[in-house]
Amino acid sequence: MVLMVNLGFVIAEFNRDITYMMEKVAEEHAEFLGATVKYKIVVPGVFDMPLAVKKLLEKDDVDAVVTIGCVIEGETEHDEIVVHNAARKIADLALQYDKPVTLGISGPGMTRLQAQERVDYGKRAVEAAVKMVKRLKALEE
Repeated sequence: MVLMVNLGFVIAEFNRDITYMMEKVAEEHAEFLGATVKYKIVVPGVFDMPLAVKKLLEKDDVDAVVTIGCVIEGETEHDEIVVHNAARKIADLALQYDKPVTLGISGPGMTRLQAQERVDYGKRAVEAAVKMVKRLKALEE
């Protein structure tokens, strides 16, 4: 039996030139893996992701959530604060809702050029989401 995996995407619009490329690579990989992207929510930035992730996790037809974002280093430590807090809360939500939430967020501490070289983080996050859903379902059988 083939397990259909339904995904929700939460995408940051900050650094949209990069997150758009990440989103497209992620969509293509989801299709390649036979997963369906049921919902996409675009939020202002990575820090804003947890609430959107929570709303998607509450949906019965979402098996996992993929986060897609890019945090580029600035002149302060703001990028580190944003990524660390978002990642912590995203992980907490996965445990709270008992569904995978994958981290397709590049950064902190990277330049714009490094961010462009890491657009495959969206693909990796989709891969991890699909694997986690399938492996967790296998545990239930």
